[in-house]
Amino acid sequence: MARVLFINAGSEGHINPTIGVVQELISRDEEVVYFTIEAFRERIEKTGATVRTLDGQKIITAFISGGRNYLLERINGLLLTAEIIIPSVLEQIEGEHFDYIIHDSMFGCGRLLAQILKLPAVNSCTSFAETKESFDKMLEQLSKNIPSDVVKEINDEYQRLTIRVKEKYNVEIGSPYEVYCNPAPLTIVYTTREFQPFGEAFDQTYKFIGPSISTRLLQENFDLTAIQEKRPIYISLGTVFNQAIDFYKLCFRAFGNTDYTVVMSIGEKTQLSDLGEIPKNFMVKNYVPQTEILRYTKLFITHGGMNSTHEGLYYGVPLIAIPQSADQPIIAGQVANIGAGIQLQMDGLTANQLSEAAEHVLTSPSIHKAVSDIRESFQKSGGYHKAGDEIFEFKRKYDIKI
Repeated sequence: MARVLFINAGSEGHINPTIGVVQELISRDEEVVYFTIEAFRERIEKTGATVRTLDGQKIITAFISGGRNYLLERINGLLLTAEIIIPSVLEQIEGEHFDYIIHDSMFGCGRLLAQILKLPAVNSCTSFAETKESFDKMLEQLSKNIPSDVVKEINDEYQRLTIRVKEKYNVEIGSPYEVYCNPAPLTIVYTTREFQPFGEAFDQTYKFIGPSISTRLLQENFDLTAIQEKRPIYISLGTVFNQAIDFYKLCFRAFGNTDYTVVMSIGEKTQLSDLGEIPKNFMVKNYVPQTEILRYTKLFITHGGMNSTHEGLYYGVPLIAIPQSADQPIIAGQVANIGAGIQLQMDGLTANQLSEAAEHVLTSPSIHKAVSDIRESFQKSGGYHKAGDEIFEFKRKYDIKI
């Protein structure tokens, strides 16, 4: 039995794919100590892992203080979170032994902690993966439109922060790519090589294990028998950018009082009373058990987050992706590229456009064929069982006790 240090201070989209992986490792007699924020304690503890917490509010404050306008600023924000995360982790594990570390690709200062602790590292990548070449090219493109004096100011701050990390912990930061993507000798990517843009560009240190979908605690009673025969349209904008009352009312106009049954999840921050009169063919909830709903869904209208996209396609549901932020436009574009749905823009969207798009997706043979193909590839990919296999192969390579 090995002791595993798992670092993941991220959001739902970064936490949920790791649940099955942790369960798999524990079923193979690994001992997992998982650092995350308090909001995810119960979810992780149910896997059998030991949970230790990080101050989520301080992490967010540090990240935002780096700036939000440019990717370069967000890289600095991640470096500023190191000043919160690293001392907290080191204090809480003082005197303990770990055999290897698994860290999130975008949060948690994982690569730095792996270097400080001199541990073999596995990178947990819940978004599309990036090679250094693709990342540097993206950073160059995004930096072209930034005024030169602003670029100099951001770069000066980056140099100051990297020097501070080196002075404090005696570790080198070689590039912004290392800060943003946390590369490691093994990267577990929670998609397939076929769905990953330019999947052929990644070497064998990247293991594409497919969607990691595990049974989750149902936080609210939901009568699935009410929808099993009706094959509903399911609408959700995820757990972060979901305060969209105008959009929810637009959905009422698009599908209200039609023959469709519609299940709509509006998130915890929107009140049902804010929506006015709810059409009789709608079931509107603050929370629904998404993976259970998707088993019976015929169309998923989604924000295009990685988790939601994977879950929809895993269960063979065609998508209308309406991206809100972050990497969602890239994911939505990939859905359209493979023909498994269509992408719409929130700005200027009308009820008529949405209802017409739904009719098109529901009746298109080519979309249903593409969805069937990607469903088959996702379900054959191995998921968290495959992740366990790859991690244990990694352990053998690094002579970590089995």
